[in-house]
Amino acid sequence: MESVSDVKARLKELFDTQRLAVLATQEGSQPYTSLMSFAATEDLKHIVFVTSQSTRKYANLGKNSQVALLIDSRTNRESDIREAIAVTAIGKACEVKLDEKESLIDLYRTKHPHLDEFLMSPSQVLIKVTVQSYVVVSKFQKVREFVPTL
Repeated sequence: MESVSDVKARLKELFDTQRLAVLATQEGSQPYTSLMSFAATEDLKHIVFVTSQSTRKYANLGKNSQVALLIDSRTNRESDIREAIAVTAIGKACEVKLDEKESLIDLYRTKHPHLDEFLMSPSQVLIKVTVQSYVVVSKFQKVREFVPTL
């Protein structure tokens, strides 16, 4: 069985190498998904992303802050069933407060320098997900839950 430090290392490696996640929000009784650029904090307690205030996902977050993000290593090959890792981050999303905005913008900008103009547009909002738990699936059926210490 993997130790907590092994799971954390696998998560950090995955988050460092993957640029996109699938964000799931709730629209009434319907789930809604969006492909998002993301960045995770070093302690794995938070994931940040940027969205426009005019998007459906932003409206959904205003009604229900509970979200899930799927981050995976698939390559669309048959071997993914055995080799890919898929992580679902479950948590609550909120707009980043002014006192922590600069450090989280720097985190996002470091990972996605090509999105700087998008990030700094006045209609964009930086969102922080406080992760309650990660569900890590590897080798097709090996499931492990990891809870970052808050």
